[in-house]
Order: sequence, then C-alpha cells, then structure tokens
Amino acid sequence: MLYYLFRYLEQFDITGARLWSYISFRALLALILSLIISAWFGEWFIKWMKHKEIFDIERDPEIDPFGESKKGTPTMGGIIIIVAILVPVLLLGRIRNVYLILMVITTVWLGFLGFLDDYIKVFRQKKDGLKGKWKIVGQVSIGFIVGLTLYLSPDAVMRENISSPQSVDKEVVKHEKEAHKSLQTTIPFTKHHNLSYSEMMSFVGEHKVAAGWIVFVIMTIIVVTAVSNGANMNDGLDGMCAGNSAIIGVALGIFAYVSSHIGYASYFDIMYIPHSEELVIFLAAFVGAMIGFLWYNAYPASIFMGDTGSLTIGGIIGVCAVIIHKELLLPILCGIFFVESLSVIIQKTWPKIARRMGQKKMVRVFRGAPIHDAFRVLDKTVVKREQEGSIYIFRDWPHRPFHEVTVTIRFWIVTIILAAMTIITLKIR
Repeated sequence: MLYYLFRYLEQFDITGARLWSYISFRALLALILSLIISAWFGEWFIKWMKHKEIFDIERDPEIDPFGESKKGTPTMGGIIIIVAILVPVLLLGRIRNVYLILMVITTVWLGFLGFLDDYIKVFRQKKDGLKGKWKIVGQVSIGFIVGLTLYLSPDAVMRENISSPQSVDKEVVKHEKEAHKSLQTTIPFTKHHNLSYSEMMSFVGEHKVAAGWIVFVIMTIIVVTAVSNGANMNDGLDGMCAGNSAIIGVALGIFAYVSSHIGYASYFDIMYIPHSEELVIFLAAFVGAMIGFLWYNAYPASIFMGDTGSLTIGGIIGVCAVIIHKELLLPILCGIFFVESLSVIIQKTWPKIARRMGQKKMVRVFRGAPIHDAFRVLDKTVVKREQEGSIYIFRDWPHRPFHEVTVTIRFWIVTIILAAMTIITLKIR
C-alpha cells in the first residue's frame, strides 16, 4: 500500500518518493520491518500465551538425553512469523502482482491449516492433532490453486534464454523478445538445457501442451506438499527449522532477484521472469521473520513455532521455487528437509517390510526419526528398547548423543553448504 502511495507522490517531486521504485530499498525495508515486528509482537505474544497457559504438549523424555524439560513452553509461534511476513509485504509490496498474491494466499492458507492442527493438540489435548489426511488435502489444495493460477493468469509469463554462439569460445545469451506462457524449468548442472514439461509429454502428439500443464500442476502439488511436510519434520529442536528456513530464504531471494533482472538472467543463462522481483520483497520479509523468531526460538526456546509455522514455511519455499521455475533445485537446497522426511518414511516402512519377511522382532533402522532425533537418543534407551524386543540396523550411529544446540548448529552448517551448492549451479553447468 505504501508503494502505491509514494509512487503517486513521486509525480509531485516529493523528496525520497523515488526510492520506492527500487527493489533493493523496499527489500531491505521489509527485512528490517519484519525483524522489528517479530521482536515486538513476539514478546507480547509469548507473555499472552503464558498468561493464558497455552503450552505445548511435553515432548518424549526418552529423546532428551540431557534431562531438559520442554514443559511450560508456549506453542503456535507460527502466528508471529505469519504476522511478521504479511505486514511488511502488504505495506511495501505491489499487492496487485500475481506472484505476491499467490505467496500471501499460500501463507494464510497453510497458516490456517497448521493453526487447526495446533489448536486440536493444545485445546483438545489430542497429541496427533489434525488427521494426516486432512493435512494432505489442505496441502494438495493450495498446490492445485497455485498451479492452476500460474496456468490461467495472463501475468504469469516468462522469456526463455537463448544462446547464440559468437565464436569458438564465446557466446551471447539473449532472451525471446516477447514474454509468453511457458512450461520450461531449470535443470541443475546442465548448460543451455531447460526441461519442458510439454516436451516430456510429446508422445501424446498435438495435446502435448495441455498434457504438459497437467504435469506442471501435479508437480506443483508434489513440491508444495513435500516441502511443507519436510519443514514440519525438521521442526523438532529449538531454532532448527527457523535457522534452516532463513538460509533457504536467502538463496531463493538471490534466485528471484537474478530471474527478475534481464541483465543478470542473461549473464547467468537462466529464464527471465518479468515482475517476479516482488518475490524479493516477500522473501526479505520471510528471512527477517525467521531471524526475528529465532530471538525467542533459539535454545532454550521461549516459544515453539508449531505446525502453524512449519507447514507455512515449507509451503512458502515450495511455491516460491515453482514460480521462479527452480523447483528441480529443491532436492539440493532443501536437502535437510528431504532427508528428514525420508528418514521418517524409512523408519515407518522398514518394520512392515521386515515383518512380511518373517522377522518377528521390531526392526528400527535409525536410533530415532526424524533423523535429527537419531543424534539425541541415549545408549541406555537403545538397550532398553532392545530388551523389549527391538533390533537396530544402525545401532552404533551416531556413536554418542549430542546436545540439542550442537545438532541444530551442525544442521544449519549443512544447509549453508547446500544453499551455496544450489547458487553455484548458476555457473557450474
């Protein structure tokens, strides 16, 4: 809203009004404002939650080898994150931008879905919260809405990068003159090669474009659902998910910026996506909200984000990647989320496979799942479970339990490395 006000005032030569036309200025302002909001609102929200005695259900004591209790810690901190994102975005962004609208809808949609889950856990004292099938329905629904909007909206267009050789060792990357609807996406580590969903469906002949859009919508649903659940799995230790998400947000912000600037898009040989610069504003607010939330969520946490935050965070990351046509980079960028989800799937699936193969004992692959819990389980807990009839495949890995802070910071370091690798794909092809 402020963007439109100052652009209007610009015609009257008001000092400073022209600054609002610069993405860098608005992005930095969004970052600062989201930090201030999360810090100020967060303190008030935590006091209010404690006054109302709205606390998280105490975590499994067996997973905490150092005897630290989480009892009495408020939850639903995702509300702080959502407010700290939406307020700067609505004030500083071009709210008529289709990409910004999609990001706001995603934030509210998944925030409400996560809130329902936390509400059932806290107020109805049901540990499992919202049934898994309804979470999936909510995630699939927003994925479908995003995919369909990108298909139908005339504003969701791009200009594909085209390389023209100038000599044996030199070439110039140009972009198509007219922006148009496209089913292209970026494949990492390959030069001059964008994957086209329509070309993937070339076997259907003249209907390949329609089939390609169907594949695109399905891919959007898969990406949003997978990343949202991955972030949810990663939210188990103080500061873990917020820190990882802030790092991922910075990487996505870089991708969004270079994709929205035709000069940088040409230099890095990637698609030019007009008007996607508003995603930089959103992601700046996102990163600011994550860092501000860490002020209260870092060990020892004063509040947990709950599903209100984790489901929203994952959805934001997934939708943003789809909009800038970088969804195939997510297995690298969100590698921690991917491994967390995979560890849970393996841990739950392997005992069923072992039972079908005639194994009567309970077979556990890891010492704990999601994988960050494997670094926290005491040897005496493993011994106790073995006495109860369990078998561990990776019994002696890791070789000892680590403190929560150690695990969290090391996971952050891994995410920094993965984010750097993802950014490097712009040049390593």
